[in-house]
Amino acid sequence: MSPVDLFGFAWQALVQNRRRSGLSLVGVVIGVVAVVTLTAIGEGALRFVTDQFASLGASIVIVSPGKNETTGGMPTGIGGIPNDLTLRDTIVLERRIQSVRTAVPVAISTAPVSHLERSRHSMIVGVSSEFERLQRLEMAYGSFVPESELDRGASVVVLGHTVAGELFGRANPLGTSVRIAGWRMRVIGVLAERGMQLGMQIDESVFIPTATGMRMANKSSVSQIMLELQPKADPDDVIRRVKEILIDRHDEEDFTCISQDAVLASLGSILRILTLVVAGIASVSLAVAGIGIMNVMLVAVSERTDEVGLMKAVGASHRQVLLIFLVEAALLSLAGGVLGLALGAGLVFVGNQFYPAIDVVTPLWAVGAVIALSFGTGVVFGVLPAWRAAGLDPVTALRGH
Repeated sequence: MSPVDLFGFAWQALVQNRRRSGLSLVGVVIGVVAVVTLTAIGEGALRFVTDQFASLGASIVIVSPGKNETTGGMPTGIGGIPNDLTLRDTIVLERRIQSVRTAVPVAISTAPVSHLERSRHSMIVGVSSEFERLQRLEMAYGSFVPESELDRGASVVVLGHTVAGELFGRANPLGTSVRIAGWRMRVIGVLAERGMQLGMQIDESVFIPTATGMRMANKSSVSQIMLELQPKADPDDVIRRVKEILIDRHDEEDFTCISQDAVLASLGSILRILTLVVAGIASVSLAVAGIGIMNVMLVAVSERTDEVGLMKAVGASHRQVLLIFLVEAALLSLAGGVLGLALGAGLVFVGNQFYPAIDVVTPLWAVGAVIALSFGTGVVFGVLPAWRAAGLDPVTALRGH
């Protein structure tokens, strides 16, 4: 029996029992859709994180207070963790490390922001003027935090897009005043809509000079120092110099340094592992679907006993009968895989239309894995029915016919 005849015979058997074949497909389709969509979400999250870091352009090293071996997230803010970094540390690092282009002290807290009868809680971010360029922020109105000496903060504020909308509606807030934790602040700018960036909701935050933020929170230290590196600078070398300088100033290593590349690598590894784990869990449903295929094929063998007996009576070998039922099970499972792949791709497309912020896309390795798993499921769970069919005695199978 040629391969063409083999596949044709198996396909004809599936078509003749469309209802039973369709029910068997459902389990495979569900399993494949789960694998496709979950891996697409994982890949989309990885691309989103990568794009977030790429949008910064320059390489960055972040110095945070407190010794912590496993970092990567945003600090909890002023008062949340030990704050041992000072404005003087910022100045010293920028002056003594040639590979550092700019050092930006960041003071983070939360407080109510109000205007007339409207009020909301927001993240208060104290920064220098370089923060705008470093984060590639765009202004909708006005200007960003002005350049000034680090220890002299003005009572001015730049509102995030969402904050401005909730407090002022469609009105232009430039020149008006808001109160932040009781402090009267003059609005000098409104940021263009930006969304999430490196764990910070830019649109829901307000930005003030670093020194103003420190006085507002009654703190003498900053939440972190962002170091923008010169082109082609080695982040590891900069981290080494930061440690040398700050240990000399603090007499201990009471801080943590982490580079942009290290954060990206760590998050990438975590997201890849989570994607594989979730996809593995989803693929368990394929095993359940395989059991369903095996049961359907066992029923098919019992119903086609006379057919098998006739094939063996006219000369079909044990191997040929085995292959016929194996190919039938594999085709059934593979058809479910292809259908599930198409349905999963459709769901991914619809998801992208409703939430375009994260570009969800199914990776090519997942497509190949799904096809291979579908085919493998049919082969593995088709062995028992195929073996039982191949082992039928033609005399016994044809008895009574």
